Amino acid sequence: MKRELGIGRCGLACCLCSENDSCGGCQAGECPGKEWCENLKCSLEKKTEGCYACEEECKKGLLNKIKPYAFTQFCKRYGRDSLLDCLERNERSGAVYHRQGIQGDYDDFDDVEELIEFIKTGRKA
Repeated sequence: MKRELGIGRCGLACCLCSENDSCGGCQAGECPGKEWCENLKCSLEKKTEGCYACEEECKKGLLNKIKPYAFTQFCKRYGRDSLLDCLERNERSGAVYHRQGIQGDYDDFDDVEELIEFIKTGRKA
């Protein structure tokens, strides 16, 4: 885990991304999707750190997918540092963010609350 890369503006975990050897993440202005990412553009326009720091409830861009939406909701409820702590603990316990391509243990969910519980506990219900 490269904790210094943190959480992307859309809520995805840049710190665990399989691309983080060559990408500094969207917080560093290096997001590979910076030309098209609606969440990046919106958060820059609103002058927030990311969707997790926005008071609006929306599902624009990547937030229409369960993982980034759940990560964003987790940050809103418990804080970004708490998410980073949980992801780091889960990684040490064997959870994999990207197992095949961009799919991993955090992608096996159809329910936001179940994914949030997995983030908190590192165990699937």
